[in-house]
Amino acid sequence: MQLILSHNHLDFDGLASMIAAKKLHPQSMMVLPHKRSSAVDHFLAIYKDAFAFHNEKKVDWKAIDKVILVDTANLARTGFKKINNLKDGVSFHVYDHHQQKEDDLTTGIIQREQVGATVTLLVEQLQQQNIKISSFEATIFALGLYSDTGAFCFDSTTARDLHVGAFLVEQGAQLQIIKKYRQQPLEEEQHLLLQSLLNTYETYSFNGVEILLAKHRQEEYTNNLAIICRRMLETTKADAVFALVEMGNTTFLTARSSSDRINVLPVIEAVGGGGHEQAAAGKAKNAEWSTLCEDIRRRLEKAVKPAITAENMMSSPVRVIAPDTAVIDASKMLYRYGHTGFPVIQDGECTGIISRRDVDKALHHGLGHAPVKGYMSRNPQTISKEKSLEGIQEIMIEHNIGRLPVIDDGQMIGIVSRTDVIRAIHGKKETNDPSQVFHHVPTRHSVYEFMSSLLSKELFTLLKHIGEEAKQLKMNAFIIGGIVRDILLHKNNEDIDIVVEGNGIELANTLANSYGGFVRTHPTFQTATWKHTSGFKIDITSARTEYYDYPAALPDVEMSSIKEDLYRRDFTINAMAINLHPESFGTLIDYFHGYEDLKKGHIRTLYNLSFVEDPTRLLRAIRFETRFNFSMDEETERFAYESVQHIHQTSTPRIASELKRLTEEGNPKKGFERLQAFGICSFLFQKLRSNEDILLDIEQFSTFIASAGTKSKHWQFTDSIWLSYMTFTIPCRPGVHRELQPFSQNKQDDRFIEQWGTLIDHKFHEKDLTAPLSEWHQWFHQYDDEPLLAWAYHSDMTQQALRKTKMETYINSRSHLPQFIDGNNLQSLGFKPGPCFRDILFTVEQWLLDDPTLSRTDIETRILQTFHEKKED
Repeated sequence: MQLILSHNHLDFDGLASMIAAKKLHPQSMMVLPHKRSSAVDHFLAIYKDAFAFHNEKKVDWKAIDKVILVDTANLARTGFKKINNLKDGVSFHVYDHHQQKEDDLTTGIIQREQVGATVTLLVEQLQQQNIKISSFEATIFALGLYSDTGAFCFDSTTARDLHVGAFLVEQGAQLQIIKKYRQQPLEEEQHLLLQSLLNTYETYSFNGVEILLAKHRQEEYTNNLAIICRRMLETTKADAVFALVEMGNTTFLTARSSSDRINVLPVIEAVGGGGHEQAAAGKAKNAEWSTLCEDIRRRLEKAVKPAITAENMMSSPVRVIAPDTAVIDASKMLYRYGHTGFPVIQDGECTGIISRRDVDKALHHGLGHAPVKGYMSRNPQTISKEKSLEGIQEIMIEHNIGRLPVIDDGQMIGIVSRTDVIRAIHGKKETNDPSQVFHHVPTRHSVYEFMSSLLSKELFTLLKHIGEEAKQLKMNAFIIGGIVRDILLHKNNEDIDIVVEGNGIELANTLANSYGGFVRTHPTFQTATWKHTSGFKIDITSARTEYYDYPAALPDVEMSSIKEDLYRRDFTINAMAINLHPESFGTLIDYFHGYEDLKKGHIRTLYNLSFVEDPTRLLRAIRFETRFNFSMDEETERFAYESVQHIHQTSTPRIASELKRLTEEGNPKKGFERLQAFGICSFLFQKLRSNEDILLDIEQFSTFIASAGTKSKHWQFTDSIWLSYMTFTIPCRPGVHRELQPFSQNKQDDRFIEQWGTLIDHKFHEKDLTAPLSEWHQWFHQYDDEPLLAWAYHSDMTQQALRKTKMETYINSRSHLPQFIDGNNLQSLGFKPGPCFRDILFTVEQWLLDDPTLSRTDIETRILQTFHEKKED
């Protein structure tokens, strides 16, 4: 015989788990515990007959071979005295989601996993074994799941719980029934107890959180203290409630927390109870009341985790602007640094805040020349460095503000923005230090051999000299950026960027004095470019944090560390450095596990708001995917999807720059597939062609471009060729070229867009494209190769196949035209210089396009025959 048991004071998770276990172990008998929550009793009052529960008194305990224990691993918690009558050798199978305790079973099959509800484990088993469940069973399972996860709001909730919840809804779970039994009204005695607790509670504040300790003594027993405690938490809006109620000779203690900074479990475990970090309960018999109350009170502070304060979260040093800064300059600064606002400083004090919204309003009314002091918010809210995360959130919500200057001893030492708050809330689980996301100590590898094999001997020696000179100046120098990534990928790259923990300009000048060359400096940014006599151009930058300091409108810099400098980078694979110090030369510095991501082929951001702060990083991620055949890791891709709508807030020139590089590096078709997957093009253009048409044209065009260089030395395209790929995304219609105009980066791009638009507007595709090349020359001689090819390969018009082949022939032929007739030849034939020369030479080009075999003599004969009248003139 087999039994299915759960804990006393049965809740919905225990009940649902028993019923699910019965489906997994159909030969077993379910026996309800003596005590059940009132909500479960209300439910069973209606539905009890739907299940085959067995009476405890009819169970032959000595005949039991196996016990299936659900939602607990402690036999004593079942409340059955006859549990001690089990014979030796009984096997146990435990399904539980609570943390292991000292008295828990350790023999048999123990399935204990950290999920939000035990029923999650059992439903997953039902799914794996393809055991069908009815709509009614799905409702009961969902009732247990919703109850124990707080409708998926408790911190103990996992992704597995949500997947199971979705499955149960698919199986017909009735949500209205779940709602009905999860929100049971209090009975009269329960309501009276709640009122007594609300009238007598004491409030304790620790590190910015509020804990209530409520005490009450009565003779009679009142059930559902857990529900009463939850109602108290909801009513008072406290962060946690501990309810201590003496009922007869037993004192019941129940605790609930709404803050993940408060772990109630250790306090409850101290009196022999158990549960979770945010929901726990226990009881003590014949305990001395005042001693127990004092013991609980003393333990409250230990339940509170350290506060995350403004000092942990703030950005520092602070970029600020002066009151007289022009609105247009403030706008440029906001754009450059991706900020949503700046403090305004006058005489060392913060007199206001200027937000992006304020700036945009002023610009909308044509007031870009006006000073920001006329549009800033005055008397800004400020906070101290000790202000807790919870307190900061309250201020932001109450006053609807997005940034709070941090003041210490009258000076602004930092600023906390909404972005900082979001990072603190969603990033803190990844680390014990709330102010950090990655490790303080970097991963280190020696890449000396990689460097010596990939870099030229001259460059390798030069890097050693840089490290030695930096040491003499008591500085540390590092290679950073793409060259580090490419060294690890065994790719050649001699584009050298150096970061110095110290003064980069001083190091550059010292290097020039010692090894020759010249230096160009940028003192404001603490950067320099050293042009070595060998031709190497090396950019040397001080490890820095850029900021705006009163009263300048241009950025100053503050010396920083290599870690802080690397944290400014876009992805982990670009956030590595190689030490050049003589004692550590060739050592890879990797705080963010970029080397591991390189080996896995992962593109990973350094923090979850990376794409929000700079949406062009999404385009860069796609570019790296196509260039290196990498892929974004799952979390980064999720961040990208969540942030893609911000792409329209980015300036078009920055987008154009990234799109251009996307077409030039790697596989354009794959790049545009990813653009389409994220829906990026829909933010760039008013109307798009179908994905299939776009990708077909891009594939054919990129194949032609890749092979063009091998066909003829005359296929030499300008940088504007990248715009061809953009034309394939939009349908051909009059005036369509105007959608491309914002993406122009120079006059050459302007020319491409204008010519391509003219080709569309004049409907050249409707002409007789079978005409000879001389006729094509009449049509297209004024157009550059790039817009002509874009027009020819666009399948949104008729005769595409003929357009492509004929256009390739035409462009190749006109590029090969022999130049044996010029103005001198015409003069020797008796023609006087004048406008007729242009007409004659153009006609010669047409003849040669139709018949490339014509000789100079043939051409001269034709000229004399055709243009004899012009000769007479």
